[in-house]
Parts: sequence; C-alpha cells; structure tokens
Amino acid sequence: MGTMGEVWTNTGSALASLVFIYTIFERFFPYSLREHFEPLAQRLVGLIYPYIQIKFHEYSGERFKRSDVYHAIQNYLSKDSSSRAKKLKANTVKGNKSIVLSMDDHEEITDEFEGVKVWWQSKKHQSESRSFSFYPKADESRFYMLKFHRRDRQVITERYLDHVMSEGKIIEVKRRERKLYSNNPSQNWSEYKQTKWSHVTFEHPATFDTLAMDYKKKEEIKNDLIKFSNSKDYYKKIGKAWKRGYLLFGPPGTGKSTMIAAMANFLEYDVYDLELTTVKDNTELRRLLIETSGKSIIVIEDIDCSLDLTGQRKQKKEEEEEDEDETSPIEKQMKKDQGENKGSKVTLSGLLNFIDGLWSACGGERIIVFTTNFIDKLDPALIRKGRMDKHIEMSYCGFEAFKVLAENYLDAKEEDDNELFDEIKRLLEVEEIKMTPADVGENLLRKSEVEAKETCLERLIEALKEEKEEAKRRIEEEEKKKKEEEET
Repeated sequence: MGTMGEVWTNTGSALASLVFIYTIFERFFPYSLREHFEPLAQRLVGLIYPYIQIKFHEYSGERFKRSDVYHAIQNYLSKDSSSRAKKLKANTVKGNKSIVLSMDDHEEITDEFEGVKVWWQSKKHQSESRSFSFYPKADESRFYMLKFHRRDRQVITERYLDHVMSEGKIIEVKRRERKLYSNNPSQNWSEYKQTKWSHVTFEHPATFDTLAMDYKKKEEIKNDLIKFSNSKDYYKKIGKAWKRGYLLFGPPGTGKSTMIAAMANFLEYDVYDLELTTVKDNTELRRLLIETSGKSIIVIEDIDCSLDLTGQRKQKKEEEEEDEDETSPIEKQMKKDQGENKGSKVTLSGLLNFIDGLWSACGGERIIVFTTNFIDKLDPALIRKGRMDKHIEMSYCGFEAFKVLAENYLDAKEEDDNELFDEIKRLLEVEEIKMTPADVGENLLRKSEVEAKETCLERLIEALKEEKEEAKRRIEEEEKKKKEEEET
C-alpha cells in the first residue's frame, strides 16, 4: 500500500511540474517558437492523462447562425441540469412553450451511456481583443466540453454522440410551441421578410377524449397514428416516403375539422392549412410542400370545392364549346386574357404528384388530410389507397357519440339520467333519426348558468322528434314530385 501511495504521489508531483512548466512556457515564449513544441507537449501529457476532450462551440462557420449541434446538446443536457447542476441559467427561447433551464457557465454534470461515464462542462472563453465588432458579444464564445476515458472512444464516437443528437431533437420537439400555418398568396412571396407560410400558435383544445365518435373507432384511429409515428425505419425498409394520407368524408357538422385538431394534439404535430385556390400553378404547390416541416399535418379542406379537379372539368369544357360559335374573336381574346390572370392552374396531375410524387419524399413524418362532404365527386385516382391510405367516414351522431357529448357539455352520465338517455337512445338507434354532432352539441349547450342538465336533454329529445317529422315531410315531398314527373 505504501508503494502504491508513493507512485500516486510521484505521479501527482510530475503532473503539477508539467503544468507549471507549460504555463511558464506559454506565457514567456513567442508563439512562433511554441507552435513547434506544443505537439510534443500534448503527446507527453497524453501518456499520463487518459481522458479525451471534445469541444462543441455555440457558433461555428456563420457567426449569426447558432450551431445545431450545440443547440441539441443544450436540450439534451437540460433534462438533467435542473436536478444535478448547482448553478443554472433560465432562458426564454423563441418558439418554446416554457422557460428552458440549462447549466450556467463553468458548471459540470455527469452522464452515463451503456455503462460508460462521461463529463459535460459548460465553458465560456473571454477574448482579450478590444476591437469594435457588429457581432453580438463577439469578444466571448461559449462551448460545451465533453470528457471521457480514451478506452471508451468507440462507444462515444459511434453511438453516444448520435444518441445525444437524436434525444436533443426529441426534447426540442416536445418543448416547441406548435403552430397553425396558412399559405400566403404567391404575389407576396417576394416582399421583404415575407414567407410562403404565415402562422399563429395552435391552441385548439380538441382531443380524442372529447371527440364525438364511437370508442372502438377512435381507438382504431389512435393506434393507426401511433403505428405511423413509430415507423420511420419500416418505411425506409419498404422503400416508401414516410407519410400517410387520410380522407375524412361525411355531411357538414360531423366533426371533420375537430378530428384534424384531435390528430394534431395527439401526435403533437404542426398543422398546415393549404388553401388551393390561392396557389397559382403546380410549381408553386411544389414550392409550398418543400417549405413544410416534418411532424406536421397538411390539410386541404373541402377538396371537392377547392379546384376543378373532378367531373366539373368536362362540364365546363362542354359549356365553352356551346358558347364558342356565339362569341366574337375580340370577346374570345378578352376572356382568354382574363382567364390567364384569374384563378388557380393547379391540375389533378400536379396534386397527385404533391401527394405521392418524387417531391413528396422531401422531409418526412407528414400526414396529408383531405376532407370532403361528397366523396363520390372526387376522382378515384385522387383517393385510392397509397394516396389516401385510410378513409374515415364522419357520420351522423350515434348513441355512443351522444354519451361523449353529454359528458362534455353537461357532465351527464347514463346511470344518472337513465330515462332521458333511454329515450335518446331509442330515437337515435331505433327510429334512426339523423342529426349531426354539431346540432346535438348545440341543443345540449346550456343557455344560462342556472339551466339544469335535464332541461338540455329534454330540448335535445324535442329537437330529435322535430327532425323526424321534418325528414318524413321531405320524403313525402320527394315522392310527390317524382309522381308528378312520371305523370308528365
């Protein structure tokens, strides 16, 4: 034991002597002389100092651009900094939902990976230069220093650094403030600081728990979304772009927009609301796609009304041919000029390429959602599997959906208001009265602070009975009209 203690004492003394000599050498010898001796000094230190250090600077290359690697490391370390570090600094980062805590300057924490221990230090270097600069805080630079034993070099360089980067990006995504984007008219793209997409904070409260839909159907959609979000490697294996298409169809008021919000909140995705009528042509549509980010839902609502992508094209062509003989050459040219400057020239082919062409593989983890009130109006090529992979019918309110709405609006449950629930169940399931979830919700909405839930349920029952009578009246009128047409 005495011999071992002497070895460590001698080693410590040797290290202290080397550090002292190196300090004197660096201070009093000119740089031109030092640069010849420094490599040798580093090799000598390396023989007795078994640790490797890697620096990650906050700014590298472009001075105004913060290093993505530094940012990912900061996010990764922040999850442990708040519980391990003694000195912390709080920052408000643009686009984040909350304050971000990170290590203060000259603080150190440890981390473990696959049984390997590493040390992270937050460093700041103050430059002695007094020259004027337009750059913010140009006289100081921050960096993270990673220290690990040289025997663990392979683990660190091949796996740990990739782990830090991927975990840092995941943490950033979870912290970010999600956004709802809308495409700007293309004539404004060239303006100063104008982008192709403008955005607001996405704050829609809809979730699958509050969505008026059958429980089994909701679970099926949630499982499909989870499978998609966890299938990056699977999509790469089968050679497909990491995207999925959803077609939501059904009458107005059945909750198609609410479904999109619930999907976005469930996956924590951004939403891009694409208004096709403001897109000039296929090229602009492609440019908009390139500007979207991963972990997002691209939405085209009421696609049957957005553009002339259905059977309406044929009808318009026939109308133009009928009017051709009655129009003078001058009027034809005027109409042609007006047509060139008005409306969108996005074609069905351009939209199909947008969904699953070569450009659709740019980026990843995107969901494309189309909504329509009339699925039979859409071109089959647009909604086939592979483009719109999952078709979800948003139908009229059933009893299961009603129970969700009753609990949301009134905190009413079947066991508490058994008779009223039974009557509503009879009207919805036995009488098969069709009413949209939006209309059901409107009847359940309290009209005053003191209105009892029983009053709201009774109002819904009356509305369902009126709907039944109205439906019967419509059927009678249609039969009468049909009979009159047959007689004539």
